[in-house]
Amino acid sequence: MQKEMHCFAAVAGRLSFSKAAADLGMSQPAMSQAIIRLERAAGVRLFDRTAREVRLTAEGKALLPYAEQAIEAARAFTTEAARLARPTIHLAYPPLVGALAARIARRLAGRSPAIGVELRAAGRGTAAQALANGEVSAAILATPAPAQFVTAARFHVTVDHLAVPAGHRLESRTRVEGAELGGEVLLSPGSRPWAGLPGRSRTVADDDFAAALDLVAAGAGLLPIPQLLARTIRREDVRFVPLDAGDLRITYALAWSKERVTPELMALVQAVQDALWTR
Repeated sequence: MQKEMHCFAAVAGRLSFSKAAADLGMSQPAMSQAIIRLERAAGVRLFDRTAREVRLTAEGKALLPYAEQAIEAARAFTTEAARLARPTIHLAYPPLVGALAARIARRLAGRSPAIGVELRAAGRGTAAQALANGEVSAAILATPAPAQFVTAARFHVTVDHLAVPAGHRLESRTRVEGAELGGEVLLSPGSRPWAGLPGRSRTVADDDFAAALDLVAAGAGLLPIPQLLARTIRREDVRFVPLDAGDLRITYALAWSKERVTPELMALVQAVQDALWTR
């Protein structure tokens, strides 16, 4: 009775069989027959009709909200069924490159046939474990990725700022040279110290920059970060100072398991490469 429900709601909204029929691309006789079928099935009269006007009966007014709910439920069913039938890729990514992950998802949703992308923000260790367990189809990982994964589409994020706690001796500087950090503790989100920088390194588990900034605010160390984080994060207890440390950067790559290659995964690889080329 879905068609009849749509006709009922259309006539109730327009209070005109001819206008409702035009809205739904039907003839007026076909609209009238649909309402008659619904009235017979319901056992009540839905409209009072005269030559001049169409009015909802009391029963029609009472039943209209139920018809509207049924129409919305059918629409939601169709939408969800289409989503479930669509091939889906599960992609883990570090929050630092969230804008890229979103761009990849939009590219795959816009292709034909569309591919859905379920995004999962995760640090390197968590993402690598999820990839090994088959919980995600691919992951964007800081390199080098674990040896069991295939990688492609490498890209770099330049590290050109330094996060220091409010009140630190460097907070008012217009620029800090890497050589000046010899006596400092440098926080390193991930598994490796910052290459080429002096100072003592302290690793922050699972490349979590948010957790590392909490440590900066607590006075546990300084944190080299990319400019894109310095521009988007606002904290009263942390200051961001430009850093001149040469070619300091984080390299990422798309990684996947060679045992779980699908056409959708190859489409993801292409989408990542395209997104990187069109930044």
